[in-house]
Amino acid sequence: MAQERIVLAIMGIDQHENGVVAVGRILREAQMSVSYLGKLLSPAQVVDRALDQDADVIGISCHSWEYQTLVPELITEIKNRGLNIPVMIGGSVITGDDAAAMRDLGVAAVFGAGSRDEEIIDAARSLARRE
Repeated sequence: MAQERIVLAIMGIDQHENGVVAVGRILREAQMSVSYLGKLLSPAQVVDRALDQDADVIGISCHSWEYQTLVPELITEIKNRGLNIPVMIGGSVITGDDAAAMRDLGVAAVFGAGSRDEEIIDAARSLARRE
């Protein structure tokens, strides 16, 4: 199989990049192709750039409560365009109840603070391969 293509981004006014940079490093070390799209993005911009990158998976860093609004908008944007790009999210502000709500909306994988590297790698690889 070709190398998995993962795009990572931060939406809205969230400025916390440490987590997304760390996850990018973890996935690169696992031999995945990773592009960090940056911060201050809208859901539509993330989808546009994911398409430009021919992404297999979109990863969103969530360290601001905005994710509760922006991630559902991202999922809607993907669906409205008729795409099948799985989304995984991670961040320190995600509660257990919110994680369940995000999964119900269509988020494929959710990672809270303290998630193990192997969990993130396995999920990204599985989602990229549509397993």
